[in-house]
Amino acid sequence: MNFNSFFLRSFRVLLLPFSLLYGLAIVIRNYLYNKNYLRSAKFGLPLICVGNLAVGGTGKSPMVEYLLRLLHQRYKVATLSRGYKRKTKGYALADSKTTALEIGDEPMQFFQKFPDVAVAVGEERIVAIPQLLHDKPDTDVIILDDAFQHRAVQAGLNIVLTEYSNLYTHDFFLPTGDLRDQRAAAKRADIIVVTKCPVNLSEADKQRLFTDINPQDHQSLFFTSISYGVPYHILSKTERPISPVDEVLLVCGIANPKPLKEYLFEHAATYYQQDYSDHHVFRIDDLKDIYKKFENIQASQKFILTTEKDAVRLTKFSTELANMPLYVLPIQHRFLFNEGEQFDEKIIYFIEHFQRHEQKEIEK
Repeated sequence: MNFNSFFLRSFRVLLLPFSLLYGLAIVIRNYLYNKNYLRSAKFGLPLICVGNLAVGGTGKSPMVEYLLRLLHQRYKVATLSRGYKRKTKGYALADSKTTALEIGDEPMQFFQKFPDVAVAVGEERIVAIPQLLHDKPDTDVIILDDAFQHRAVQAGLNIVLTEYSNLYTHDFFLPTGDLRDQRAAAKRADIIVVTKCPVNLSEADKQRLFTDINPQDHQSLFFTSISYGVPYHILSKTERPISPVDEVLLVCGIANPKPLKEYLFEHAATYYQQDYSDHHVFRIDDLKDIYKKFENIQASQKFILTTEKDAVRLTKFSTELANMPLYVLPIQHRFLFNEGEQFDEKIIYFIEHFQRHEQKEIEK
């Protein structure tokens, strides 16, 4: 452990009294919902919630995209996100003129990759869902992005993600730990996914994690690793594979870049970092700094690499990027132990069963 990491951990321990107060407030709130003193609204269509118990990057956006790839050709699908760090307030539905500043990075990414999907944002989901259904009345299913801890709306299917290297079972409340909800809240999940697992996760490790998480009888537990695709140019979309002789300048403004850096360490000759805070809003001066650092790399085979989330905040500089070797690295969840089909079946079954159940209620 380096000095900075040790200092940060020590400092967070000193904040324990604040964590206890925060945790008490969360426990009381959940108790009020569990006892129906506070009520959750239900809607007459399938709602699939993708969330987690901790702050930081557990892979929620790639999971939403996984669901969109699975569902968008079968159903009229919509996504609803908070729109974290956008410059607007209230409900908004993405269209051809929308920017990341108006709806946020992840929703913009969904809209660009799945133009046939209705992508909406709204801080108060209980207010935004009726507005979304008014705008898109033929919607069959809504995917709620990062909504597990927002209990004003009750989803029909809850998917909770937890990171392999930072399981919620060993975590604590903010600010000492990373939890924004109590560990017991995981019992409300229908599916728990351990993300960012090693590709070669063994059966013994799988069983260890199963014992640690100890899912309820009604819960399914899955394991995924990160699967990186072939980088593509941010404007032309031309692909450029990473080779062992490439030197890469990594431009990154995400919560947890560690897996990405490990990937580059294994696949490129070397890489250099240009780090920014999560959801950083890039300026033209940032672009100049990036290009200057890139020019200082002496290798003949070199290029700039960024994430899909960062790319949506960089495309506004289309003129400056036209001649810049800036490539985007796509990312997906890869289910381990050949259990992806089982996961897919659970999602489809939920939607189909919900529709049949609703039809029977109408016939009565």
